[in-house]
Amino acid sequence: MDSSHGKKRMNVEDEDRLSGLPDELIHKILSFIGIKQAIQTSVLSSRWRFIWTSMPYLNFSRNDFHGMPNFSEFVTHVLSGRNNQAEVSSVKLSFHGEDAYVIAEQIMKYAFSHNIQKLNVACVFDNDNVKFPLFLSSSRSLKHLSVTKERFPLTVYRWRHPFSYAFKATSILELPALTTLYLHDVTFCCDENPVECIDLFSKCANLKSLTLKGCYIYGITGIRIRPPLLSNLTLESVGGNVEVFGIVAPQLKNLTIRGSFVRDHEYLISAPDLVFLLYSGYDHLQLYTNGFLSLEKADICVSSPKDAHQVLRLLQHLHSVKSLTLNLEIVELLSSSVELMSRQPSPFVNLKSLKIHPAREEVPEHDSVKMSAEVKSYLLDGSSGATFTMVTREEIRATRNTKLAQNRIIYIGVGLAL
Repeated sequence: MDSSHGKKRMNVEDEDRLSGLPDELIHKILSFIGIKQAIQTSVLSSRWRFIWTSMPYLNFSRNDFHGMPNFSEFVTHVLSGRNNQAEVSSVKLSFHGEDAYVIAEQIMKYAFSHNIQKLNVACVFDNDNVKFPLFLSSSRSLKHLSVTKERFPLTVYRWRHPFSYAFKATSILELPALTTLYLHDVTFCCDENPVECIDLFSKCANLKSLTLKGCYIYGITGIRIRPPLLSNLTLESVGGNVEVFGIVAPQLKNLTIRGSFVRDHEYLISAPDLVFLLYSGYDHLQLYTNGFLSLEKADICVSSPKDAHQVLRLLQHLHSVKSLTLNLEIVELLSSSVELMSRQPSPFVNLKSLKIHPAREEVPEHDSVKMSAEVKSYLLDGSSGATFTMVTREEIRATRNTKLAQNRIIYIGVGLAL
C-alpha cells in the first residue's frame, strides 16, 4: 500500500515538475516532434490543454496522414485553433504532389503573415512547372530558407522523374533578412526568352551562406552571385544551360565546387579574403580570378585531367596557398608533360604542406605514371620547409585488403562462437 502510494506521489511530482517549466521551454521540447504529436499532449492536464496553440514551431508532414482530406482537415484545425497573436518562428514542411502543394501554400501564407524566420520545405512534384510561392520571395523576416526534394514513396513515382520547386528568373529573391539559403534539386528558369545573365541574390543583402546542390538551370547562360556579406558558398552538380558563374564576394571565406558531369562551367571569381577552396569534378576547373592572397587551404581533385596547360594555370591561381592537396591523376598528367615546367619556377612560396592521393583506385597499367622529379620540384622548390605526403594506389589497396581480412576473421570468430 505504501509502495503504491509512493509511486503515485512520484508521478504527480514528475508531472508538476514538467508542467512547471516556462512555456518557451515546453515549446522547444515539443518542437522535436510533429505538430500532430504536440497536440496530443493536450490531454495530459489542463496546463497542457492549450499550450500547443502558441507554439512558434510548426512541423507538418503529409506522410503522417492516410489521405489528403485528413491532412487538409488537420491543417485547417491547427491554423484556426492557434493563438493568432503568437508569431511563427520556424516551419518544417514535407509533402508530395500538387494536391498537397495547395495545403502547403496555405501553411506558408499563414507563417509569412506571422513573421516566419526559418522555413524548411521538402517536396516533390510530377512536373517542373510548380513555381516557388511569390509571396515568400519578398519576406522581410525570413532568415533561413531550405528547399529540398523530398524522399518520395517509390510506389508513387516509380515510373516518373520527380521534381522540386522552380524559381522564375524574373522573380528575383528579395529577402533582406535572409542569412542562410540551401536549395537542393531546385529548377531555375526564365519565363520565355533566354536570359544571358541574371543576379538572383542581389536583394539578399545579409546572405552569408549559400548552397546550390543538384539544381538545374535552363534558359539562363550566366549566374551572378555577389551578396556583400557572403562567407560560405557551395556549388554542387549544377546542370543545365548555365555556362558562367560570376562570383564577387569580398567576404567569402569558404568556396566548394563539385563539378557537374553535364558540361564545363567557367568561374569568374573575385574573393580576396578566400581561405578555403575545394574543387572535385570529372573535368578541369576553369577558373579566372584576380588572386587568392589569403588562401590557407586548397583541395583539388580532377578525376580525369586531360590538359596539362589548364592544370598549370589553375595551380598558378593558388600560388598563395599554405596547405595543398592534389589527386594523383593530376600529378601523373604533369609528369607526362614535364617540358611545360622546365623553365617555370615554383609558384608556391608560402606552402607548408603538400598531400597527393589517388582519386581512382584502379587505372590501366599504361596510364599509371610515377611522379617525376621535375613535377616535385615545381610543386615544392618554392617552399623548402614544406612537408610532403603521398599515398599510392598500392597503399590504398593494401589498406582495403587488410580491413577485408580483419572483417572476415571477425565473421569467422562470431560463427565459431555460435
